[in-house]
Amino acid sequence: MDIAQALLINFAVALGLLLMVWLVCLQLRDATIVDAFWAFGHVAVAIASFVQAKQGYEPRKLLMLGLCVLWGLRLGGYMLWRWRVHGPDRRYASLIGKAGRDRGWGFARASLLLVFLTQAPVMWLSSLPVQLGQFAATPAALGPLAWAGGALALFGLAYETIADVQMQRFRGRADARDRVMNEGLWRYCRHPNYFGEALVWIGIFLIGAETALGWFALPGVLFLVWTLNKWSGAATLEPRLTRTRAGYADYVARTNRFIPAPPRKAVGPG
Repeated sequence: MDIAQALLINFAVALGLLLMVWLVCLQLRDATIVDAFWAFGHVAVAIASFVQAKQGYEPRKLLMLGLCVLWGLRLGGYMLWRWRVHGPDRRYASLIGKAGRDRGWGFARASLLLVFLTQAPVMWLSSLPVQLGQFAATPAALGPLAWAGGALALFGLAYETIADVQMQRFRGRADARDRVMNEGLWRYCRHPNYFGEALVWIGIFLIGAETALGWFALPGVLFLVWTLNKWSGAATLEPRLTRTRAGYADYVARTNRFIPAPPRKAVGPG
């Protein structure tokens, strides 16, 4: 199959899934479920690539698909659970509410244009590693780079899972509202969950990078890491936490944002 055609089909899969979720969102009047389907959408695109890549090397395809499915089901299930336990995400409520006040948009229009339609190209781009790497038939063996990528992805999956468990245990404590989470993995960087997620996708990229075609997915993995660190991940959380959580500014001064390292004594943002 022509690669450009396959990528176009994958984009249609991502867009179609998000539009179906948007219809559900209209009934709920809550856009938070898009976070779970960000992960599930990557899985859908990975499966679409697996089906279309008939000439791809089967062990590589299975390894990449399996890692993506593990990551997507774990993260998507966690985000659904968090939504049901903690309620709507204030970021989406604020974004949609602001569009209503400033532009006169209703919930349907604001959620479609500002949340769901923007997710489709982002999902497609960030999932490029699990798309392109599956289409190459050569080399017909998994080499050291692929095995290293698989190990890195599994480590990242375990890392982000542990970070999420530690955060939920912290949030369940009676004094959590008045404290900053700086224990466990959160002692060494401010967003270990995002760091683990980045490792998963760097690992998947490395598996595909054993092929010439897989290297063309590099913009996707770079975009994902940048997004987690500078755009929709850490960057959206920290301003609010600095305003609302006593001691968070000190935590920022001594703790790296993204890459784990021992806490600093000197004052200065990480």
